[in-house]
Amino acid sequence: MHLKRQKAPKNWPIKRKGTAYVIRPESNLKKGIPLLVILRDILKIAQNRKEVKKALYEKNILVNGRYPKKEKAVVLLLDTLTIIPSNKNYRLTLSEKGKFDLEEIKKEVNYKIAKITNKKILKGKKVQFNLSDGRNFLSNMNCRINDSVLINLKEKKIEKCLPLEEKSNVLVFAGKHSGARGIIKKLDLKNKIAEIKTGKKEINVLIKQFMVIQ
Repeated sequence: MHLKRQKAPKNWPIKRKGTAYVIRPESNLKKGIPLLVILRDILKIAQNRKEVKKALYEKNILVNGRYPKKEKAVVLLLDTLTIIPSNKNYRLTLSEKGKFDLEEIKKEVNYKIAKITNKKILKGKKVQFNLSDGRNFLSNMNCRINDSVLINLKEKKIEKCLPLEEKSNVLVFAGKHSGARGIIKKLDLKNKIAEIKTGKKEINVLIKQFMVIQ
């Protein structure tokens, strides 16, 4: 089922005028963007859906180190994308205007950052972290909800914890300040809000709307 172009999420960097419909991602409509839109409309390395399907069939594309099977596969915030023929790697991020953007990377292809959205204690006192990108990991690291973690995609494990604390670098991914990057100046855990210094100004953002990135 397709999606009306005018109803596509505002963070998709697509023209609002054009064909009546755009492809609908197979999941996470508001949290990611379909692979077809990335390859055809953002990177412009494919002219149409047929070319994207061919690239996937020939295994020329990797997302987080895996071969996606469908052009409607969703790429989520901070996921990595590899174009094998050109040997180029990208990370899906946000522009200052809050729209999805691709940042070319070189050394961090096998790593990505995700936010801890929940934490569970399982049998045998094992700790399971539920992450913002839908992944679940068992780990003995001392991380808390709203911290972020660095994931080793190749080894499929959490490499380290990135704590939510003052002076942490953050990326705002939701709300009116979406796309802003800065440093936590003040953290109010009781009211679940933080004062973030970004450039020359300071903004107040709910903790649920940003994530630690360093």
